[in-house]
Amino acid sequence: MSGRTADVVVIGGAVMGASAAYWLTRMQPDLRVVVIERDTSFARASTALSVASIRMQFTTPVNVAISRFGIGFIRDFRESLGQDVGIDSLGFTGNGYLFLASTAEGAAILTDVAAMQRSLGAATEILQPAQLAARFPWLETSDLAAGSFGPRDEGWFDNMGLLNGLRAAAKLQGVQFLRDTVVGLELAQGRVRGIRLASGETIACGAAVNAAGTRAAEVLRMAGLDLPVEPRKRTVFVIDAPNARHPEAPLLVDRGFYLRPERGSQWITATVPDVDGPCDPEDFEPDLHLFEDVIWEQLHARAPGFDAVKVVRHWVGHYAYNRLDQNAILGPHPDLPNLYLMNGFSGHGLQQAPAVGRGIAEHLLTGGWRSIDLSDLGVERVLAGRPFLERAVV
Repeated sequence: MSGRTADVVVIGGAVMGASAAYWLTRMQPDLRVVVIERDTSFARASTALSVASIRMQFTTPVNVAISRFGIGFIRDFRESLGQDVGIDSLGFTGNGYLFLASTAEGAAILTDVAAMQRSLGAATEILQPAQLAARFPWLETSDLAAGSFGPRDEGWFDNMGLLNGLRAAAKLQGVQFLRDTVVGLELAQGRVRGIRLASGETIACGAAVNAAGTRAAEVLRMAGLDLPVEPRKRTVFVIDAPNARHPEAPLLVDRGFYLRPERGSQWITATVPDVDGPCDPEDFEPDLHLFEDVIWEQLHARAPGFDAVKVVRHWVGHYAYNRLDQNAILGPHPDLPNLYLMNGFSGHGLQQAPAVGRGIAEHLLTGGWRSIDLSDLGVERVLAGRPFLERAVV
């Protein structure tokens, strides 16, 4: 049966969908926006299972610009929202990121991109091994060529606070959130005309936004289109290291793992599996062997204080992984120009949600990128098979 009519239907109600809906109705308050989310508990959403970090240290200017907007939005969350939703702060912890390079080539890349990052407002510092040893005496630095450190505007924050705040503000602005599952797209004359739901309702729409995360390709297949986005499993470990208490430590990115402090003597760490392929979207079985077999030896070699370590808990999240170049896929699809994509973030979507939601809203309402030129991340490069690569993916 037919149902309601919307100006915009957003498919997916986690942080990307919530951000798009929030910005659309902030920019055009009378816009009728409906958000469809299959699981409003978000128990298995990438948003809820994210390590929730933000960095300026990307190697492409557009991603740095996205983060420059994002950090301001996150740090001053209540003022940024323009709504009092009962969330005054996202608890941003600004310990920074530290990327390590063990080769001269790696050091040259860090140095090159640091200049670009600083030109866009970042505070990236290049540290030589002696400087690294002085600043982070708990690290083993004898094998390093350089490190890249962001002393401000980088760190971690409350992921669910960001999601809940965007949702609450969007609701105050008139957005409808429905718990349902999208099962089909109604197409006519090269445009999306309606969204079919498992409940039997079809919502007629003027435009649609694909914010379906790891299921984004499923949505595109409903229109007979392909999208190189798939779920990739990541097992995150919380470890206790009583001989390594460094609460001021940055988020450390080394060759085979990343690490950041939590409370007391606890830390969060994870790695990318050597065999890393698509997983079933319902597969949340942890790869527990990764800590003992991959992470711990490298971690102990980098920081000898991690000699006595115990895994105290773990969780599994999914990246919405873009096989082409691990960067976002944004904007209208040329074959369905009223279907907008915000997909394929490959692990850095949470930090990019404020700027990308704004960008999608601006493009949908005005026909082009406005505040930030996001064209480098457009759908066209994917259709052409032309990668737009970051030099480091975390």
